[in-house]
Amino acid sequence: MTVPRSVLVDLEVTPYYHCISRCVRRAQLCGEGFEHRKAWLETRVEELASIFAVSIASFSVLDNHFHLVVRLEGKEMVDRWSNKEVAERWGRLYPPRGKKRKPLPVTEAWLKEQCSNAKWIKRTRERLANLGWFMKCLKEPLAKMANREDECRGAFWESRYNSIAILDDLALLATCAYTDLNPFAAGIGDLPENSPHTSVKVRMENCRNRNRYHEL
Repeated sequence: MTVPRSVLVDLEVTPYYHCISRCVRRAQLCGEGFEHRKAWLETRVEELASIFAVSIASFSVLDNHFHLVVRLEGKEMVDRWSNKEVAERWGRLYPPRGKKRKPLPVTEAWLKEQCSNAKWIKRTRERLANLGWFMKCLKEPLAKMANREDECRGAFWESRYNSIAILDDLALLATCAYTDLNPFAAGIGDLPENSPHTSVKVRMENCRNRNRYHEL
């Protein structure tokens, strides 16, 4: 029986969740010949983390699925945002549309109109702190991009994603290590820090750029 996401995700229990989503039928839709789609996903994760009240603890993108360890910052963060900032963040996700659904610039007039709608602002704050909306905004546009590339229609991802609560620091450390090492265990990369499209590679590159990494 399907369990409602509102039951599975409870910030009073933990803000950390391990999310896993697979391509439909576990097909290699990000595999050989389509590795650039992994970069699409990695870039999108970074973009969404700058919009939502969600921090990324760890991630890895493989040929037919991805892992994402997130911290939900929740109401405490979104309540610090002004109404205008809420509207600006949402406008980056869903800008106003013109003829033929073409995106339009987010103008001061549009922001003012959204800010005057207290009900819309309240609903949008809630969405910007919501894991389900984060995953929707991650998976949906990537599926559309892939379908356009393949000139096809239909599902790209399995409809739901798994979200596993991480209940303590030891479990968090183990889950992040599992996520980072997943591609290496699959034979992608000669060292964990060389495994493409992983958070460990991003961290190591950041350390190298700061001269804080030394080869053994």
